[in-house]
Amino acid sequence: MSDNPVPQTGELRVLHVEDNDADAELVAQALRRGGLAISVAVVQDETEFRQQLKACPPDVVIADYNLPQWKGMEALEVLRSEELDTPLVLVSGALGDVTAVECIKQGATDYVLKDGLARLPEAIRRALQEKRTLRLRRQAEEDLARKVNELARSNADLEQFAYVASHDLQEPLRMVASYTQLLAERYQGKLDETADKYIAYASEGALRMQQLIQDLLAFSRVGRSDVPSQNLDCNAIMDEVLLSLSAAIQESGAVVTFDKLPRVWADRPLIAQVFQNLIGNAIKFRKTAVPEIKVSAEAAGADWLFSFSDNGIGIAPEYAENIFVVFQRLHARTEYPGNGIGLAICKKIIERYGGRIWVEGQVGKGSTFKFTLPAAMPEKNAPRLELVGAQR
Repeated sequence: MSDNPVPQTGELRVLHVEDNDADAELVAQALRRGGLAISVAVVQDETEFRQQLKACPPDVVIADYNLPQWKGMEALEVLRSEELDTPLVLVSGALGDVTAVECIKQGATDYVLKDGLARLPEAIRRALQEKRTLRLRRQAEEDLARKVNELARSNADLEQFAYVASHDLQEPLRMVASYTQLLAERYQGKLDETADKYIAYASEGALRMQQLIQDLLAFSRVGRSDVPSQNLDCNAIMDEVLLSLSAAIQESGAVVTFDKLPRVWADRPLIAQVFQNLIGNAIKFRKTAVPEIKVSAEAAGADWLFSFSDNGIGIAPEYAENIFVVFQRLHARTEYPGNGIGLAICKKIIERYGGRIWVEGQVGKGSTFKFTLPAAMPEKNAPRLELVGAQR
């Protein structure tokens, strides 16, 4: 190994694998003429190469492709064994296109022929820029992965908190509701009108809080089950849903029709929950006319696009996003019952399968809820959900 100078501050540290001093000097001159401030260490074999890597880790490695005792590409294997991402540029007297491409595929950053050393400084600059870009990308990916993990932990903590808090609140609320109902039954008409009103307010508030807690529990349970997905016949699911909603359908006179529906890859009770919420909402948010609900599906790439159309009260376009937010309501409880969680649950279920859900419509002209579901088994199983019971 030739004498190697100590790098100065700001100098580019170059480790050159070369057994010919004249060729090594030509390379150094080409780099300096190209405007690079460099400190070059020249080595001839693997032992010297490893020693220099530890003594003074380089910014870039330049290697003669074919030395008598050692090939330049073997330096790349050493860099990998030391877990270094140092760029390596090959220099050769002759390197065919096929060989050059193979070297690049194996991990060499670039190659330069000895009769074209004027291109070497630019190849070095490009190699260093690629290294910086790669490091930034890796850092960004690591930051993103860390934030995703933190968000997952935060969501898990929030879901657990919601579940525990809601569960623990149920017992004292049950007692409040029970005793306010007893007060109403025992003292109705025996006190003045104001007292009757206050008791009614307390009883109604307790019952409303119980329903809110049950809805919060339903929302927090989404994602807690490991029910496996299966290939589902949506026609059979529609039959089940219509049977479960038969009382509401009969009371409203609703007419529900559906075309031949496809098969999808999902969890049976959860898709039934989505169907039931959407049809139930179409019946609930109706006008004076008989509710007419039509369900259909069409192919959309690797997914199926489902549509649930109705002739109900409709939704103003400016509220199309808000209705999928938990506990968001567009109407007073005196007009339509419910706590505004059913559509939030639908959204959570659909998005767990990689789909999306949205609504189209206008006030007074009905609504069409649309969502996508995968037509085939996903490559990686998504987290599975649990059936929950709540409507919008």
